[in-house]
Amino acid sequence: MLAAKNHRLPGSGHTTPSPPGSPRRSPRYRHSRSKPSARFPAAVQTTLAHRVSWIILSALLRRQGVFLFAPLVYISCMLLYMGTVSFDVGPIIRHRSPPGSVYKSPQLYAKLRHDMDADNSSADAISTIWKHSYKSGEWMPYVNKSTGALPESNGYIYVEANGGLNQQRTSICNAVAVAGYLNATLVIPNFHFHSIWRDPSKFGDIYDEEFFVNTLANDVRVVDTIPEYLMERYDFNMTNVYNFRVKAWSPIQYYRDSILPKLLEEKVIRISPFANRLSFDAPQPVQRLRCLANYEALRFSEPILTLGETLVKRMKDQSANHGGKYVSVHLRFEEDMVAFSCCVFDGGKQEKQDMIAARERGWKGKFTKPGRVIRPGAIRQNGKCPLTPLEVGLMLRGMGFNKSTYIFLASGQIYNANRTMAPLLEMFPNLQTKEMIASEEELAPYKNFSSRMAAIDYTVCLHSEVFVTTQGGNFPHFLMGHRRYLYGGHSKTIRPDKRKLAILFDNPNIGWRSFKRHMLNMRSHSDSKGFELKRPNDSIYTFPCPDCMSRKNRTTTQDSRPPPPHAT
Repeated sequence: MLAAKNHRLPGSGHTTPSPPGSPRRSPRYRHSRSKPSARFPAAVQTTLAHRVSWIILSALLRRQGVFLFAPLVYISCMLLYMGTVSFDVGPIIRHRSPPGSVYKSPQLYAKLRHDMDADNSSADAISTIWKHSYKSGEWMPYVNKSTGALPESNGYIYVEANGGLNQQRTSICNAVAVAGYLNATLVIPNFHFHSIWRDPSKFGDIYDEEFFVNTLANDVRVVDTIPEYLMERYDFNMTNVYNFRVKAWSPIQYYRDSILPKLLEEKVIRISPFANRLSFDAPQPVQRLRCLANYEALRFSEPILTLGETLVKRMKDQSANHGGKYVSVHLRFEEDMVAFSCCVFDGGKQEKQDMIAARERGWKGKFTKPGRVIRPGAIRQNGKCPLTPLEVGLMLRGMGFNKSTYIFLASGQIYNANRTMAPLLEMFPNLQTKEMIASEEELAPYKNFSSRMAAIDYTVCLHSEVFVTTQGGNFPHFLMGHRRYLYGGHSKTIRPDKRKLAILFDNPNIGWRSFKRHMLNMRSHSDSKGFELKRPNDSIYTFPCPDCMSRKNRTTTQDSRPPPPHAT
């Protein structure tokens, strides 16, 4: 009998073991052709049965490859029947992306546009938006100033404020608080030049330096230079002055225990960088100094303030039919923001190339480190993608703001503005920017200075009836706090739920009435959250109540200057 052949599974790369050959027949019967004798009939019949069984078993074993391959054939047939695999391509799993993970807002706008424009069911939201009142009564600004002379200074503190306009503002206010707590003299903060903002402006270019010094006169000494007799020790070079590398969010006790002894010894110390180097939680006397610096002492320089107030007046004049009320929107859809977010929009191949180039310019290698995984879909689901101009327009129309609403748009240079801004202008033709309501001559002194341009935007947004934040960051956080300080504790700010928006914008089946209902609920939620008290770890620059404000008819003390710490 021929030896059994090996059988290979398709594509497995391995062979199955050969089945065992049929057992050799006994030599006693190998050549026997005669009939079995009557003497041994049972033995002959048993041997024949064994032979037949072995022949059948051997045939089956020789074909075991067929039995092993059969399940694969069955599975392949099932896959072909379900249409998920073909002969010319590999397996393709077709599934819908998770809700909210893909940018489909243009398709939604196309679907809802007709019903949106035909909707005349309610009055413009600008006149009815704020209905919520604080249950415990109204709040009023109250920052208690000190009276009397200051004790002798323990030395000079020099800080370097880094970041953009409002990150620098944080550094200034924290520096005032630290200097007052340590009974030190604060040198006017130096603004660090940053590769992203690229603004060489000094303190006096953005803020009214004289007003700042005078407002703090009874609480903190502020000077513009360090005396020569002290700088002579350091060859008139600030880099030779002892520099503290303070950890972020350090408690005020760290400054008392670690920095004060060195200040008393050296009489001049430097802290660089200084952004976010003081914890949000601090004793009330320290918080009072923060309030005083931010809400009272820091005022924009005269040229910036004058232009800002001029633009506010123009916006109110244009919106006279709405009682001089307008909406301000802080839109973060500049190229660097889109690139940093790592979100994917509808710009295709060109957008992808632009974003790769922008990330490399601004954050060399940060987004291409080995092992770093970027998931645009998950980022969008988590509400971390910047809202596009189209999405802002859809949201505001859903919240009840009609086409006649006047909108002031605060932003930098919008990415691909000709294409991305078109839908927003269709929905709100009365939209304005500082470039549109100010002449070229008025803006010329500020054009190449991002922080000064941001200060103009800040002023116009501060005095709007409604402020809309779309991406977070220092700019809206400071504005919300400042608006609470001016408007009785209510921020008058719309803060959209961007996780919910991502799902709604990705819903192809939603109708205009349903979409509008969701937006009105979101607007109502922002109204109810307008009044919020500061909680532990909250920023006093966003939540001024109760540290910087008091309820009406509430008695307050006259002098709450912190007791100066002393070296022991």
